[in-house]
Amino acid sequence: MASANGNNKKKRGGGLSSLAPREISVQKFSEARAAELESLHSIVSERLNKDFRSKRNQRRRTNAYTSQPSKRRNIKRQRSESLSIGQASSSHETKIPRRVKRRMELKGNPESGFSTTGDGTKRLRTHVWHAKRFSMTKLWGFHLPLGLHGRGRGSRDILNKSRQGVLVHDASYHIAVQLEVFYLDGSLLSILNMLLEPSPSSHSKEVFDSILTGLSYGNSMLYHVEPPVSQVIAPAIYMWRPSQLPKRRDEEEVGDCVGNDGLVSNGDHADSRKLWVWIHASSFSEGYASLKLACQKQMNETGVLVDCLSLEGQLAKLEIFGTKASQLLQKTLHPVTSSSESPPSVLRKCSMEKAEVKNAADPYKEESIPSCAILPRFVIDPRLIPNNPCDDSTTSVEMTITEPTESLEMTTSTEAETFKCLWDANSELYPPEEENILCWEKHQSRMKSFCIDDPADEFPKISSKPRSSRSCPLLLLKHRKLGDTATGWSLILPLRWVKVFWNTFVSKGAQAIGQREKRWLSCDAGLPFFPSDFPDCKAYSSLTMSEGADLEEKAQRRPLAVRPFKIPIPPPWNSIHVTRCVKESSDQKLTSGWTSGVEIFSNGGNLFDGIVARTPDSLPTFLQTFTNRVETIQEDETKARGQIHKSSDNKLCLVRVLLHAFKEGSFEEGAVVCAPSLADVSLLKFGCSEGEEGGVTIPQSSVSSYFLEQPSGTWELNVPEDSHTKQSHRWSIGFVTTGFVRGSKKPTAAALCDAVLLGRLREEQWRGKDVKRRKKEIYVLVRNLRSCAYRLALATIVLEQQDASGDDVHCF
Repeated sequence: MASANGNNKKKRGGGLSSLAPREISVQKFSEARAAELESLHSIVSERLNKDFRSKRNQRRRTNAYTSQPSKRRNIKRQRSESLSIGQASSSHETKIPRRVKRRMELKGNPESGFSTTGDGTKRLRTHVWHAKRFSMTKLWGFHLPLGLHGRGRGSRDILNKSRQGVLVHDASYHIAVQLEVFYLDGSLLSILNMLLEPSPSSHSKEVFDSILTGLSYGNSMLYHVEPPVSQVIAPAIYMWRPSQLPKRRDEEEVGDCVGNDGLVSNGDHADSRKLWVWIHASSFSEGYASLKLACQKQMNETGVLVDCLSLEGQLAKLEIFGTKASQLLQKTLHPVTSSSESPPSVLRKCSMEKAEVKNAADPYKEESIPSCAILPRFVIDPRLIPNNPCDDSTTSVEMTITEPTESLEMTTSTEAETFKCLWDANSELYPPEEENILCWEKHQSRMKSFCIDDPADEFPKISSKPRSSRSCPLLLLKHRKLGDTATGWSLILPLRWVKVFWNTFVSKGAQAIGQREKRWLSCDAGLPFFPSDFPDCKAYSSLTMSEGADLEEKAQRRPLAVRPFKIPIPPPWNSIHVTRCVKESSDQKLTSGWTSGVEIFSNGGNLFDGIVARTPDSLPTFLQTFTNRVETIQEDETKARGQIHKSSDNKLCLVRVLLHAFKEGSFEEGAVVCAPSLADVSLLKFGCSEGEEGGVTIPQSSVSSYFLEQPSGTWELNVPEDSHTKQSHRWSIGFVTTGFVRGSKKPTAAALCDAVLLGRLREEQWRGKDVKRRKKEIYVLVRNLRSCAYRLALATIVLEQQDASGDDVHCF
């Protein structure tokens, strides 16, 4: 045994002595290999006949030769960069090259605000990244990514990516408005009840308490001072600063200690309450002015000071979609366990087995977290996380798993202090660590792992910032689950941390999308997209007007022989008034065709004059009559019609419907939705198809004259005079706002149709049928504005798909 141990010791000692030295002397190495070098030199000299000169036809210029124009330009650019960087701070008259500006912007990370161009257009923090890969456009005061390069036909790949991967979108153009009150009263709640529809008070008690305590957020439509009579502004998301309600022993005991704003009042202290209202950039100025006016009105009535502050340039918003969104968050967001400034080495080591990791609870799993939940997180810098944190070769970091029951409330004092600073607009949140420092630390750790001493072991030059952080506070917002679509997430974080998380998400497999791709996802999910599906907002009219001007400019550049005829953009919504007037002035059915002697009038134009019902409470009585009281309509038809005529007025009341092609057809944006007759439905259901005689069509000459442009620039419905055209004419009841998306498994188009006319169509199609055979879907005709064929489609009212308290205000 002793000899064996001695041999082992000798082997170990021999192994240690045979290791390579830490430093190698080049001179000693060359002297030891002198014989080998001399033999190699003699062999080469014999083959070249001792002529070491290169042949003239094989000579190449060295790198030092700079007579080439490209080399001269490169050296000139390098000199200009060095001069510009050195003189930019001292001289403002020096013209900095565009390449240097973009490089400085990419590396720079100011404390707040967006960089602007010469005309004042703002740029996102990820502008340089998007500008290299996307087609950019100017929208709502921002340079935004319109979509990937090409003709805009990559929807099939995007939809497949959403079903099998993850997508990320920079939504920092959504701006938050902060409302703050310093007293324990119901000022904030009164303001929201004044401006939002549905209001927070209209929810159930459980949802109401969840919103007031900051565990979840609410979606509503933002109006002017007195909804719903006033003009709608935009959809908005509102969320309270987190607080906790006391444990409830009895509802009567707690009722006196909880204020109307949901703030706990125990008599010891009084704190302020804060509220964030997120508004789209296209309607931010209008929404901000409405909120300030409501706060001023509340102060005049109650005398309570309500502060209204814009948080533009301080907070950012990233949106993540796809079936693997939770996996991406799980790989990226690692909560800090012990210290807010601790590097990932203080976390527990990844010594657990892989089976335990797979069976661990996923804090971002769809089943464990309710919809519209707010999850506060205090995570470490994602750049410090290894690519494979649970690999066998990595023993520095593990993915810290939080139980779902603990993820809905803040459990540590560190999180509470951090999110107190996040909600305070005047607080100082430290920026992320500089990239050069992190690279230097990684280089040093790599050199130590190879047991190599770095002669340039000096700390890099740091910036002038007093302090940086390696942890970031953020809020995770879970999107509402609708149908079979994958649940998405929104990240609210400080603006200076956007590029850090954006680069991490993209490097871990997330595909970035722009405005066009985001609209494809909304249509595939059956959700409205703002502002394209909101014609009752001012943002819709400004957007469609600009799109119409761009299409007209492109058409003018084409030859006159191949130039397409002009179509109305936006659609003439007031043409629906003509259809309603025909019905109200005639005793015949809506689909009976042209009635002589009926006076047709229209207030004309493309302007939208009406409301869009997005909540069950906003629907008039006539919609409930046609949807919920079918038996009453069938038994007492005269009484029901009297209620309809009594409740109808000049204003339109539209509802959002989803259109599915019955057999074939593709519905484009701007297509007109018409009312079919029973003969049309029977013919298209059981009769001919496209190309056969007997289909429901209009003459080719009437396609371009269905809507006529007036000298004032507005569009009106052209009433036919020819007898043949009168028979093929179908009255419009709505328009398609979002067309079919290529590659969708269930092609769906979104349209807005008049609620009165939809109810009458359902009444006609249900008459004479048994109750079991009646369907909620309504047969309608859809015709693209440049086509002469009517397609049969099934219209499903979105509000009827929701539950009793459901609404249609959730949008992308």
